[in-house]
Amino acid sequence: MPAELLSTSQGKTLVLTIRQPEVRNAFDPAIYAAGIEALSVAERSDEIRSVVITGSDGTFSAGGHLQKLQAARQEGAEAQAQGVEGLHNWIETIRTYPKPVIAAVEGAVAGAGFSLALACDLIVAARNAVFVMAHSTIGLSPDGGATWSLGRALPRQLAAEILLRGDRMGTERLHGLGLINRLAEPGQALADALALAQQLNERAPNALASIKELLSEAPHTTLTAQLALERDHFVRNLQHPNAGEGIAAFLDKRKPRYQ
Repeated sequence: MPAELLSTSQGKTLVLTIRQPEVRNAFDPAIYAAGIEALSVAERSDEIRSVVITGSDGTFSAGGHLQKLQAARQEGAEAQAQGVEGLHNWIETIRTYPKPVIAAVEGAVAGAGFSLALACDLIVAARNAVFVMAHSTIGLSPDGGATWSLGRALPRQLAAEILLRGDRMGTERLHGLGLINRLAEPGQALADALALAQQLNERAPNALASIKELLSEAPHTTLTAQLALERDHFVRNLQHPNAGEGIAAFLDKRKPRYQ
């Protein structure tokens, strides 16, 4: 069965499901292209407020397809680089996406699959899910932004342990390290992620987009520059109709209806 990225809607949430169960939802270039296209279409839609990425058949993703990687060793470096770039283009699209993106994780989360989950804004994981950065186990270095994500989220020694040792890690420890936002009972990660998405869908989309942009800029700017960015976003959002609705709803003790 060829790799698929299934696209469905749950209310105002787009659900993208990686499906290639015979290889535990390993990645394929067709998935990257479909993911970028689906996000592009959803970005232009006012009906979609958030995105959930998950895997089919109780598995998030095993990451790279090892048989295809073995075959790729016979190709030139340029062709190999193009394959990695496909994944990286999808990762960058997710990281810079203006709407919230949530990973709903069950089962195995390995290699680039782990990188994909880390690229999302929030992670909801089943308590029995297993994460592993397996690259060093098979003589490879990480891809999919793993070093960037872990290097920003954790002290160097912890990031090094995860990447150098390649040990299997449970959700309890990753939750304790702050890498996982919410733990779900087995089989409930998608339902819990959709519930979280629904909470975000009720917030002002322009405010959420500003928060994501400000968080992305913060590590690269001085406090003075970040304060200026916060000022500009604050004023822009204050002038938006959603601020008028939000303030009025709070004062009237009613639920806001954001555009």
